[in-house]
Amino acid sequence: MVLVLVGFLVLVSAATSVRVVQQFERGVVFRFGRLQPQTRGPGLATLIPIADRMQKVSMQVVTLPIPAQDGITSDNVTVRVDAVVYYRVVDPVRVAVDVQDYGSAILQVAQASLRSIIGKSELDDLLSNRERLNQGLELMIDNPAVGWGVHIDRVEIKDVVLPESMKRSMSRQAEAERERRSRVITAEGELQASKQLAEAAQVMATNPAALQLRLLQTVVEVAAEKNSTLVLPFPVELLRFLERSTPPAPSSEVPAPPPSSGVPAPPPSSEVPAPPPSSEVPPVRNGSGPPPADLGEQDEGGDHPVTVPGRL
Repeated sequence: MVLVLVGFLVLVSAATSVRVVQQFERGVVFRFGRLQPQTRGPGLATLIPIADRMQKVSMQVVTLPIPAQDGITSDNVTVRVDAVVYYRVVDPVRVAVDVQDYGSAILQVAQASLRSIIGKSELDDLLSNRERLNQGLELMIDNPAVGWGVHIDRVEIKDVVLPESMKRSMSRQAEAERERRSRVITAEGELQASKQLAEAAQVMATNPAALQLRLLQTVVEVAAEKNSTLVLPFPVELLRFLERSTPPAPSSEVPAPPPSSGVPAPPPSSEVPAPPPSSEVPPVRNGSGPPPADLGEQDEGGDHPVTVPGRL
């Protein structure tokens, strides 16, 4: 019976003195509370019962999401930013001895560093220059983490949440920028087209046949659309050419007949002479006063005055 009890105690102590360490882990051994300089690698690790205590530390890369942090940028814009941190343990002894909970410590440092980055940066940098901000945030977190035996592999800013008013303002700004670019492109196209048209006009001015060929080409292009009505422009240059090439027409005036000795020549003008102004003077009323002396003389048998022609 005693042998059975001793054998049972030996089996229990052997089971407690042997531990399995995984490939991605390292074992830190404390003997009576004192750190042993040699860490245990992957495989079976033997311990002294009751005296040794082993703490396993994972050497894998840990993904730590940083909760969204509210902050005000250097250009006074309120934003909400979240990020993610990738880190791994490089010194298991320091992780087990120097810091109580290295995961929580890394999280708190990451949150404080993220808020600091938000306050030092502008909105445009948060939206378009994230690579530089990621590098700065990684250096800020890695500085205290090195003393804890932790190495920061990478830090990434995931999302930047803007207020709705800022989103509308940025949308209007982007629309105005696109409108400006379209107008500039249109103006440049018109400028280039005007230069080409000016050169073409100079070529056509030296050779008038080129203008006629261009006119015929335009007619062909219009006729290809199966239109029922065709408007054919008539160039002004052709009218001027026809005007110069046409001889002047003879005068339509009737020549005067030759003068003869018996028949007088007709007067040059057929205008009828205007009648002389009327010399009639309105009659004078009978009255008590004598009539004016220059209106005429009275006849012997009546009271009516006699008008003298040619006198007023």
